[in-house]
Amino acid sequence: MADPDFVHLHVHSEYSLLDGANRIPALVEACVADGQNALALTDHGNMFGIVQLYREATRAGIKPLLGCEMYVARQSRHLPHSKAKGNGYNHLTLLARNEEGFSNLKKLASAAYLEGLHFRPRIDRELLSEHAAGISCLSGCLSSEFSQLCGMGKEAEAEALAMSLRDMFGPDHFWLELQRNGIELQDKVNEAMVRIHGRTGIPMVATNDVHYLRREDCEAQDVLLCINTQAKRDDPGRFKFDATTLFLTSRAEMAEMFRDLPDALKATVDVAEQVDLEMKFGEYHLPVFVPDDGGGADALFDSLLEEGLGRTYGRDHSEARERLDYEKRVIRELGFVSYFLIVWDLIRWARDHDIPVGPGRGSAAGSIVAYLLDITRVCPLRYGLLFERFLNSARVSMPDIDIDFCKTGRERVLQYTRERYGAENVAQIVTFGTMKSRTVVRDVGRVLEVPLKDVDRIAKRIPQGPGAPNLAEALTSDPELKELRRQPEYSELFALSATLEGITRHISTHAAGVVIADRPIAEYVPLAKNGDDVTTQWQAPELEDLGLLKMDYLGLRTLTIIDGALENIKRRGGDAPELEGLPLDDEATYALLMSGETQGVFQLESDGMRKLITRLKPDCFEDLIAILALYRPGPLESGMADMFCRRKHGEEPIEYPHPSMEPILEDTYGCIVYQEQVMLISNHLADFSLNEADNLRKAMGKKKPEIMERFSATFLAGAQKNGCERAVAQDIWDNIVKFGGYGFNKSHSTAYALISYQTAHLKAHHRPEFMAANLTCEMGDSGKVKLLCDDARRSGIAILPPTVWGSAWGFKTEGSGIRFGLGAVKGTGSKAVAALEEARTAVLGEELPLTLHELCRQADPAAVGRVTWEALIKAGAFDEGGHNRGAVLHALGAAMADGARAAADRRAGQGDLFAAAPAGEVPEEVGDGIDDHQAWNNADTLRAEYEVLGFYLSGHPLEERAGLMGMLSTVPTNRLEELSDGAAVSLAGLIVGLSQLLVKSGKMAGRKMARFRLEDLHGAVNVVCFPRTFEECAGGLEEGAVVVAHGKLEADGEEPTLILSEMMTVEEALGHFEGGVVLSLSPEDASLLPRIREVLCEHPGKRPVFLQVTGTDGSVRRVRAGGDCTVAITAELAGEVGELLGRGRIKLARI
Repeated sequence: MADPDFVHLHVHSEYSLLDGANRIPALVEACVADGQNALALTDHGNMFGIVQLYREATRAGIKPLLGCEMYVARQSRHLPHSKAKGNGYNHLTLLARNEEGFSNLKKLASAAYLEGLHFRPRIDRELLSEHAAGISCLSGCLSSEFSQLCGMGKEAEAEALAMSLRDMFGPDHFWLELQRNGIELQDKVNEAMVRIHGRTGIPMVATNDVHYLRREDCEAQDVLLCINTQAKRDDPGRFKFDATTLFLTSRAEMAEMFRDLPDALKATVDVAEQVDLEMKFGEYHLPVFVPDDGGGADALFDSLLEEGLGRTYGRDHSEARERLDYEKRVIRELGFVSYFLIVWDLIRWARDHDIPVGPGRGSAAGSIVAYLLDITRVCPLRYGLLFERFLNSARVSMPDIDIDFCKTGRERVLQYTRERYGAENVAQIVTFGTMKSRTVVRDVGRVLEVPLKDVDRIAKRIPQGPGAPNLAEALTSDPELKELRRQPEYSELFALSATLEGITRHISTHAAGVVIADRPIAEYVPLAKNGDDVTTQWQAPELEDLGLLKMDYLGLRTLTIIDGALENIKRRGGDAPELEGLPLDDEATYALLMSGETQGVFQLESDGMRKLITRLKPDCFEDLIAILALYRPGPLESGMADMFCRRKHGEEPIEYPHPSMEPILEDTYGCIVYQEQVMLISNHLADFSLNEADNLRKAMGKKKPEIMERFSATFLAGAQKNGCERAVAQDIWDNIVKFGGYGFNKSHSTAYALISYQTAHLKAHHRPEFMAANLTCEMGDSGKVKLLCDDARRSGIAILPPTVWGSAWGFKTEGSGIRFGLGAVKGTGSKAVAALEEARTAVLGEELPLTLHELCRQADPAAVGRVTWEALIKAGAFDEGGHNRGAVLHALGAAMADGARAAADRRAGQGDLFAAAPAGEVPEEVGDGIDDHQAWNNADTLRAEYEVLGFYLSGHPLEERAGLMGMLSTVPTNRLEELSDGAAVSLAGLIVGLSQLLVKSGKMAGRKMARFRLEDLHGAVNVVCFPRTFEECAGGLEEGAVVVAHGKLEADGEEPTLILSEMMTVEEALGHFEGGVVLSLSPEDASLLPRIREVLCEHPGKRPVFLQVTGTDGSVRRVRAGGDCTVAITAELAGEVGELLGRGRIKLARI
């Protein structure tokens, strides 16, 4: 006998956050496999997964039922949740039956967050009655008000509630929800429900309150609840489900469960059949821009463009006029006039309110309309940028103008958007955080009470980062994880973690996305709240499919840096350059770019990019545009970047396969670098329209053979029609396919090249001010701060240490140097530093010495706590007082106690206690209260400094052994670029940034390797330790270890990299060494020879000494110093020779 039809009407997905354990695709797949024809989604208090369910179900050929299990406040959504005061909440199952019901469901879900959010997003009976039309209602699970009344024996009240809900939703659209989950209380509720059904005729419907997919997933879902409630699994009395049957039961299982009530099963089909709802995609809901004067949008659009045309090109510029007329026509036909005016208005307002805005990003820079409206600031005619790359009238889609604002001004622009278009018409966009592999192991480990040290050890072994395998894959490929998995105490941890990995954990707010609609957004999309942010409940791609205007307000840090640099210049009395009018042929700017000194320059900072720049040596703006397009994996790996460099420098002839290609490829030396070049070639040579050319460009990105074959035939036919030989046309097409697939968006590259040029200009002409602004913006990243500090020092700019005597929150120029900002000290905060500055002003105003005790007396102890004081001391901010940092820290407790008493006195209105001393008595001189006997040694000082700065500023742990480090190294790290690829290298240094990785493929698959940077006193180099070497030296691979590394140099990559072959401690390296010592001398050192001999004789040993002498003619000779001159290789010997001759003049050499 065939199983009866049945539809699951009460189903929770992973969007019932940390409660539901179902993934929507798996739910749909299971329903299809069981022959079920429809599926509902009723997540707790939200509609996050509705669009995904609709799409997945429709694609699979089953009917999606869109719903929500609402939280309903007993009294009012406007009052705080409180069971004790009678305003607890209950559950209620709602399903949208038609378009009106879907609209009402969205309004309910929105109001639950915007009006009723307190512990849970809640509605109330009043709101429900206002929006009941078009909604089907089920009485709910055991947590519903109806079920609770039944469970308490209040059957009459339950019946009255049921009658009330039937009246609210209509007699055909309300059901008593019957569940059989094995819970004793549920049986009692069911019995009452059957009686009420008998008396009222309200139909019953069977559900299973699905929370997980399969019976065996019950345990994983229980762990999910523990993570949600921060409970341990074995905690007595914790919240847990009493049922173990809340999985996606089959039709057969439901038929067996409800064999005595077959009508309850049939009712599920009745509920589903009532649903007639189709979500509408592709209909635009753009706001209509209303000018301030009340005029029409079209008239304003035309007026602004005519004004811009006259200002920029002159009204009689035929090319600009023709392009403008064409773009206007397309924009009007597609209905996007208001869109452009909205963007124009936002950018105009930002600039009028001194919020820096970028010159453009993405394909929008290809539009002359955007240029004349001052949305973008690069001329599309000058740089050959194409409108069709931005807006293709043959493939209608929403324009995409993303806007870069200064990071600190973005929120102000967002607030203006709300004010301009109505807060109810503007929202930010939701995103979802998921349980990543390491996170899930830590969460599950806490629930299972696995010892924290074990969980931490296991989590650190799990690969992470881009391309890392998921946990299930890692458990089968990583030898260490496989071994751990075999241990009984960890098997459950891994099994549950693998099941829960990737489950949605929490909601977040999209970093940039904003949606603007023509009506209240809740009419289109349910809304949520994340902290203070009002967000959509659906994600960005879903919103765009629904026709809503989504814009990205990006906070670009570089704009903040530029603004800060200009302010620094003005603060020092300089003339800040007008960046918009900078000449693009400044020699100093290009000299800086060619040198590769581009740390801090927008988009040009990485080692690999600096290497490309020094090879390419840009000497015009077009080269800079190309660099941004070339520095990507495709062009670098395909050889395109190398070809560009060779052709630019005349090392390879520039060839154009067809004369029509020369004007298109001239700026890039015959190389296809940009997508726009592909479009123009196909347009000029093969008669593609630019819309068709854009379709080709898009097809190339998707790399579908059947589509490319169709374009190939059209291209070859068009080229031959224009007189191009077939073989030549085929060659051109093959080149387009080979290199064009790597082509970059020239519009974006051009706009961003302008920012790169502006930052390079500032660094070339105003380096201290520019670097100070960079450092201030990067204060939260100690690694970046170190790189910038090193760069500044190399150019002769001193980095002055932090000091309470003069440092501010950010970095600032001081004399010819840059004063370290207190905001870069870990443990401080903006409020604490502001309070400290107030205290400093007060102390100096009273003409008192600026000591730790005085500052503690003046500073508000609530604002400046012990952590901040300790951090400042460890960073050296009190060094100017003349005391060692250890001594100052030792005095902190007493100073803070004095400060607390002073603060209490101030609150009590008491003055200086000394003022109350009897006449003639002079208070005893107490000094500054610091005992210098508590001083730290240099190692402890540096260790504490590294702790709060993330790097060494005042010194380096290697300095005391600098001579020895130099002696053990072939070359210092800053000279590695002088060596050829494959050179054998020995380097002594400090391990920093150590990370372990799992090899995913090849012969070494499943084995571990490591990467780190080896830092000496001159810089650092990346080191790669492959599995075989890793297994030999893993014991010595520790963060902060001082080692001697031997290996081969890879010099042909983006930056020099040492491939490690052997690693030893310094002591091991000296113990294994069998050679001698080489001293590098020149004729100028002749007078030092007697002293050199004395030093060598003071360190007798067994190692021979060689003198490597460079003659006046440049010739180099190596001679032995004499059989009686042998030494012991020690740090002291290296240090003394270094003092005498200079660092780096003594080396080890094998005999």
